[in-house]
Amino acid sequence: MDGNKRWVSGDLRHPDRDPDRRQFVAEKQEPFGAILSCIDSRVPPELLFDTGLGDLYVMRTGGEAVGPVVTGSVEYGPMTSGTPLIVVLGHQRCGAVEAAYKSIRDGKPLPGNLEAIAKALRPAYEQAVREGGADPVETMARAQVKLTADDLRSNQDLAPLVEKGALAVVGAYYSLDTGKVEVLTGAPS
Repeated sequence: MDGNKRWVSGDLRHPDRDPDRRQFVAEKQEPFGAILSCIDSRVPPELLFDTGLGDLYVMRTGGEAVGPVVTGSVEYGPMTSGTPLIVVLGHQRCGAVEAAYKSIRDGKPLPGNLEAIAKALRPAYEQAVREGGADPVETMARAQVKLTADDLRSNQDLAPLVEKGALAVVGAYYSLDTGKVEVLTGAPS
């Protein structure tokens, strides 16, 4: 979050981005966090958290949709090297969430494998419909973050790490307008 404050203020340090760091991590990596974020080109986790080479495991899928391969990728750091943090990062004006919302609402399947994203986001759609609100797509985007973070937190392999305090699973939301990341759920104490 300190890195995000630097991103918002423009006082960037660009840590761990030089040939020395490349050499240092060439043999071994020990990222301090794993980020599951959207594919959106405006939401690069390494930049908006002002981190560098070897600092983060980053997985990106449309609307933070998950399945077995994505979940396994998120589990990799915490389960193999003790990475203590997972962040599920949604964002403002998410095109994948908007497309899924409209597809589900209108009963018109998305083309190709995009329909798999809509199916993965259906629980967030259903929650957004129950919650209502002025902007149902934003409600759905936030719901997706919370649901995904909750699922990871209670996952049979990650839950024991969470319970003993070795892992925090945080749901967060990025504002395209301000650059600020807001923690929605799971902030470590």
